Amino acid sequence: MTLTLDAPYVDLETSFDALRAELTGSLHTPDEPEYDALVSPWNLAVPMRPAAVVAVRTAEDVAATVRFAGAHGFTAGVQATGHGAEASLAGHLLVVTRGLDECTVHPEGWARVGAGVKWSRLVPEAARHGLAGVNGSTTDVGIVGYTTGGGVGPMARTYGINADRVRAFEVVTGDGVFRRVTATDHPDLFFALRGGKGAAGIVTAIEFDLVHMPEFYGGAVYFDGADAARVVDRWRGWADALPEQGTTSFVIFQLPPLPEIPPPLAGRMTLGIRFLWTGEPGEGARLLDRIRATAPVILDDARLRPYAEIDAVHADPVDPMPVVDPAILLDGFPAEAAERLLAVAGYGSGSPQVLVEVRHLGGAYAREGAYPSAFSHRSARYSVLAVGMAVDEATAAGSLAHADQVFTALADWDTGGVWPNFGVPHDAVSARRCYDEPTLARLREVVSTYDPQGVLQAGAYTRA
Repeated sequence: MTLTLDAPYVDLETSFDALRAELTGSLHTPDEPEYDALVSPWNLAVPMRPAAVVAVRTAEDVAATVRFAGAHGFTAGVQATGHGAEASLAGHLLVVTRGLDECTVHPEGWARVGAGVKWSRLVPEAARHGLAGVNGSTTDVGIVGYTTGGGVGPMARTYGINADRVRAFEVVTGDGVFRRVTATDHPDLFFALRGGKGAAGIVTAIEFDLVHMPEFYGGAVYFDGADAARVVDRWRGWADALPEQGTTSFVIFQLPPLPEIPPPLAGRMTLGIRFLWTGEPGEGARLLDRIRATAPVILDDARLRPYAEIDAVHADPVDPMPVVDPAILLDGFPAEAAERLLAVAGYGSGSPQVLVEVRHLGGAYAREGAYPSAFSHRSARYSVLAVGMAVDEATAAGSLAHADQVFTALADWDTGGVWPNFGVPHDAVSARRCYDEPTLARLREVVSTYDPQGVLQAGAYTRA
């Protein structure tokens, strides 16, 4: 198969036959039936149309693809589960890592997984040993993408971010070389891969520490949207007073009237208070009772749970859908901020968002790990995420315009930063939001060292 690539710096016809001959996996172009399923991300609003997609099965497949890209002046992107997909990151050759499916849990407290493994596979494996990973709000996301973006989850105040728990990466850098990276072997890459997303290389496997967590107290307690003002007011002080064993967020939901949605939440605006307590369960229940007493509860889903039920805390959707999901970080959330937020996104506001979420941070999240990383947002005290539908250009534009109103209302507390994993369009502007200037300078140096030809598409956004 021969294909002419439509890019200003590629003006030759290239045969992919030589690359196909090297692969254990497979390569597909847009005229082949497998192509669409491989390039389709979780967020259906993000078009991914690379010149070819490579479904790798080994680390050497990744290396061969990167070397081929470098030899022909192409760029290469990577996708595992597609939750962090951006059209700008596909590159000419999209490496799909779902086939890198190794998953080993060591009972003494650590795991090794391939780049294609989701948390949903690791969680039950670890639970057999009373262990848990510091996973995200849904186990439907890939472990590698989550961790290279920092990895902030529903135990963040107790156990920090997953990037701080990494022992080693195996990675193919932009020069096509396979490397094993630890705190002592290639420490510059170890810094960059923990928080720097894919700028420094395509990760093929990761090893990281687990925590002892056979069960937890938590879930979510839901209120009618009309009661949001008094519940959020109570939540602010309550969250700030929580010990580090507690991590919490609130979410303003507007869920459609579908059969799979619990009737108390369907077709109306509701407010959910999410809570995960890693300490003694009775104490966690007593703490959450203070929130329960604020207003009539319409659904109470908080209780003692095995860790395998971790998805119940955030109850994020898992089916692919078209959404826009911008986010910001705040250095505070005083009463005035809550009032402004509810005025544009709360009850009676006419908000089009499916959800608006505010997470409470601090605790272990705020502390640097044993080794410095590219994660640049330890001082943020809250995160804010807006998720709206994007079934067509008009609804996407409306959701984004309203999200801008939400963020403008909170501008007095906006840090100017954003997590690399949270709704970021990958461009030079967002790179400056994801990283402070010293971190960005270090990432540029790493990219220059390990990807001198600029093969990895993600690395382009760290360049000056």
